[in-house]
Amino acid sequence: MIQYPVFAGRFWHITDLHLDPSYHLAQDPTKVCFSSKGAPATHAGLYGDFLCDSPYSLIQSAFTNMAPLTQPEDFIIWTGDSPPHVPPDELSTDLVIQVISNMTQTITQHFPNLTVFPALGNHDYWPQDQMPDSTNDIYKAAAALWKRWLEPEALTTLSQGGFYSQLVKPGLRLLSLNTILYYGPDKVTINMTDPAGQFEWLEKTLEKSAQSKEKVYVIAHVPVGYLPFVGNTTAIRKSHNERLVAIFRKYSHVVAGQFYGHTHRDSIMVLLDEQGYPVNSLFVSPAVTPIKSFWEQYSNNPGFRMYLYSNKDYSVMDIWQYYLNLTEANEKQRSDWRLEYIMTEAFGLSDLQPKSLLQLGLSFMLPQSKAFDKYFSHFMVDYNSSIRTESRHDHSLICCDWTELLPSYAKLIPTFLPQKRLRPWKS
Repeated sequence: MIQYPVFAGRFWHITDLHLDPSYHLAQDPTKVCFSSKGAPATHAGLYGDFLCDSPYSLIQSAFTNMAPLTQPEDFIIWTGDSPPHVPPDELSTDLVIQVISNMTQTITQHFPNLTVFPALGNHDYWPQDQMPDSTNDIYKAAAALWKRWLEPEALTTLSQGGFYSQLVKPGLRLLSLNTILYYGPDKVTINMTDPAGQFEWLEKTLEKSAQSKEKVYVIAHVPVGYLPFVGNTTAIRKSHNERLVAIFRKYSHVVAGQFYGHTHRDSIMVLLDEQGYPVNSLFVSPAVTPIKSFWEQYSNNPGFRMYLYSNKDYSVMDIWQYYLNLTEANEKQRSDWRLEYIMTEAFGLSDLQPKSLLQLGLSFMLPQSKAFDKYFSHFMVDYNSSIRTESRHDHSLICCDWTELLPSYAKLIPTFLPQKRLRPWKS
């Protein structure tokens, strides 16, 4: 039996479920799922295909395997995106609400006694990405669906702007941000400096937490900082990214961790202050859905994770990442979810504090370092080791210019990928 330090707490992270109700095994591989958009899902099986979003059986298997690992004191963060990647005319507001409701009920059935803190994703709206800055049917539906987990004050701001704050336990507060308001494809908010007043609310909430000597976990769907596969491009609009980074720098003594989804891949970021000192650790969890575009060379195996944190200062101590080898599961008709890695053990770290993660990122640049190979394998959730090996010997490394790293903001430290082989995947 695994023993944890007596001062350690735990919480779980699930993200990007992307249920595709149309998924079924068909003789015509182009008809397996709407989410493949006509691409042939030639390896479809009981638990899905890498060209499709999640069948219900995959999501069920994830929660069935995760549930026995949980403890009564745990909580769950759920960082959005329940509907599938399909054209807008395949969905509607009612269908999006129906999928979110389905996933909410499924989570409740598997974890009836745990509190879940959700965040809205860019697909949790119709049309996708077009999150408004005021109350609407989906914000109100989310508040109604999640009232078993959230308090009245949290439900009020959720129904008005898609964000909220709630005390997890004395001394620890969770802020769920609606970063879709800052997402480039959101045409509704494109000319707004502070859509839904979320920046003002965020600063006031963090200031209040500082005065109350609380620590804060920030969760959201689309992360701040740079995308790990599109070069020098922020995940949200640059102006909004700069505003968020400025706020997180100001309150870095309050924010004990940031947790995101959206990219479908496993990555870490380090927020630096104006002097280049590491002040915040940011974690992007891999998705449950295994989907990739037809032209993309790599995807991810389905995953979920557990964070270990200190009950003394709420700093993140470790990550336990679990995954399903999708190819093997389909072949065996059985879902054997396994522990992929424990982060401190995998990289020889004492903790996951910003300074430690920055040093890890810097170590990837060393000529004899094998840590990058391991990191890239985890980035894909052990999807394909041959791609990992190829990438290590590719000199076209992307993410950010290393010479600009320290004076810049919220750069993705460790992800160096082969740019010439990649095509952006729209999450």
